[in-house]
Amino acid sequence: MNAVSIIELITSLLSGLRVTVTVAFFGIVLAFFLSFAAGFGRLSKYKIVRVVATVYAEVIRGTSLLVQLFWIYFALPIIGIRLSAMMAGILALGLNGGAYGSEVVRSSINSIPVGQTEASIALNLTPRRRMWRIILPQAFVQMLPGFGNLQIEILKGTALVSLITLGDLTYRANVLNASTMQTTTIFVILLAMYYLIAWPLTRGVEALEKKMKVGRY
Repeated sequence: MNAVSIIELITSLLSGLRVTVTVAFFGIVLAFFLSFAAGFGRLSKYKIVRVVATVYAEVIRGTSLLVQLFWIYFALPIIGIRLSAMMAGILALGLNGGAYGSEVVRSSINSIPVGQTEASIALNLTPRRRMWRIILPQAFVQMLPGFGNLQIEILKGTALVSLITLGDLTYRANVLNASTMQTTTIFVILLAMYYLIAWPLTRGVEALEKKMKVGRY
């Protein structure tokens, strides 16, 4: 068996890069919105909203991402809901990330000192304005490290979508490995590719955190 050059291996893996980046991007966007929806839901004054948000977060956090992925892709069609592999991957990663993100949102808002709320009440601000003008801007800075970690977890979770027939980076690496048997080279390249995707996510969140802290602390 002839050895395949590193350039040819990278070129072959690039076909899976688009799938990985697409699933990660939309999974992160969905998780971001679900984090705030469920996080605010868990702080709602309405019991039914708190219960729904809490059940969502606890059930998703208490079960495996792999099981959730299989359930969405293989079990939902039984009740007439059929999603493409791409949609199932994005939905599973978004739901999973949103459940963990809701805890980031909830705990960050609760960590703001009570004195901030009392001061805003003294200024006669409405509850909505207190949240958007006083509480949330401070809490959002505290959420950033948690959201940064969440993005990386979602990116790493994309490796599971190969199990529902999506040809992502990990899937392409396994196919290449089976045909060339250049295991070490292929998986070193794969590690480097995942790191290069994660790097701008990590640095982007750090830069945003530094920018938002200017003049605040």
